Amino acid sequence: MPETLSLYDLDAGQLADLLDGQPRYRLDQVWQALYKQSKFPSEISNVPKSLRDELSDRAPMALTEVTKSVSDSGDTAKWLWRLVDGAVVETVLMLYPDRATVCVSTQAGCAMACGFCATGQAGFERNLTSGEIVEQIIRAQREARDRRVSNIVYMGMGEPMANYDRMWASVNKIHGDVGISARHLTISTVGIIPGIRKLTQESLPVNLAVSLHAANDTLRDELVPINKRYPLGDLADACREYVKATRRRLSFEWALIADTNDRDSDARELADYARSLGAHINLIPLNPTPGYAVRGTSPQQVARFASSLESLGANVTVRRTRGTDIDAACGQLAAGRAITSPVELGARRR
Repeated sequence: MPETLSLYDLDAGQLADLLDGQPRYRLDQVWQALYKQSKFPSEISNVPKSLRDELSDRAPMALTEVTKSVSDSGDTAKWLWRLVDGAVVETVLMLYPDRATVCVSTQAGCAMACGFCATGQAGFERNLTSGEIVEQIIRAQREARDRRVSNIVYMGMGEPMANYDRMWASVNKIHGDVGISARHLTISTVGIIPGIRKLTQESLPVNLAVSLHAANDTLRDELVPINKRYPLGDLADACREYVKATRRRLSFEWALIADTNDRDSDARELADYARSLGAHINLIPLNPTPGYAVRGTSPQQVARFASSLESLGANVTVRRTRGTDIDAACGQLAAGRAITSPVELGARRR
């Protein structure tokens, strides 16, 4: 973990200490520029250059762009960032006609070891700081420009609940300082029950998405190893508590894997599990990753599976896959683990 706090790690009191000796209104000017206008210190034109330089020196930015890849006619962008200690993470921006969604990472790597996920295949390196999480959103907002970032999904690299305190600190800044409503923030988890229970007690009404992928313990033990610690029955209890306490809709993410979790029996188990919790199901055809040979479900079978769920009384959406060709889709983020040289980095740049 880096010892020096980055710019977006500072709270208002720490920034005030850094600006000690400046007029009080300077703090407001800087804070507004950083969080409301997504400006870097060198761009804050209404403060003296000496102050801009001091900010840059004493509270550096955390992320350095290594590569930026684009897809979907420019509507999907993925960044590979290098952090101050050399760790690398990725962020995805998805643009729509009048808005934008950012998929942020909370860890460098992931310790959950889900075999079909490229991040899980890469292993765990470290937790991100709250500032490293927030800065991903600021940089994405700069790219989105007039298409306002309105939704944040904590579905990038890592397990957010395994970095709970820093993750939640970033939620508070995004809601309170960046100004994106907590109702437009979604925290994803593979089913870390202590984290779900902590989330139930929080005051901000964020959304919860559980990466389910199987609705019987035998199969889920194989696909999502943490299920051996937090089995489906206990997970359902925690989710039920969350829904009751927050009155927010619960969603289940389901990566469809051919001949593995896309059968009629899987649809029945999933529908039963989701209906009991009033959960919405998001179906995502499995995206290809180098370390998992099994193919994703065909479009025809995806449609049949969705139809089966609907006939069983479940609420379901088939999510559009974006950014597959730049490894930016769900389950594909691996922070350039296969990139080993500056020549290869250049070859990946779009």
